[in-house]
Amino acid sequence: MADFQYFTREGLAELRQEVEQLKNVDRPRIIQAIADARDKGDLSENAEYDAAKEEQGHIEDKINQLDHILATARLIDTSKVDTSKATVLSKVKVLNHHVGKESILQLVSPTEANLKQGKISIQSAIGKGLLGREKGEIVEIEVPVGKIKIEILDISI
Repeated sequence: MADFQYFTREGLAELRQEVEQLKNVDRPRIIQAIADARDKGDLSENAEYDAAKEEQGHIEDKINQLDHILATARLIDTSKVDTSKATVLSKVKVLNHHVGKESILQLVSPTEANLKQGKISIQSAIGKGLLGREKGEIVEIEVPVGKIKIEILDISI
């Protein structure tokens, strides 16, 4: 059974763009680099050839990984999301009692997580701690620095 990853429209578009870049730009570039290195002669002592083949392996692995994610990706219809509880794609306004700071965290798939943008993975400690919780709840979450108390102030999309 496939594990689905849920995406915003923007996150899914970014993922598709990355796959297109890898397939249509990076893959042909590395194939050309391998051909150029091969033309230089003895492959047993050709560092450029070895480096290009290694990069090709990394690119192909990344393509396979992203193709799998795309195959199991699900786009969430935000108009049907229940905002009474924190779910995937919810924007949760929280008060971190540990530092006394309010912030808005969007719960996203691990692929879309980006802390600078306020997007946290539903598989992270805080993400797991917020999932299924309601406005007004105070949640104690175990993080690497210890337990923190987070109060849910609001939930939206």
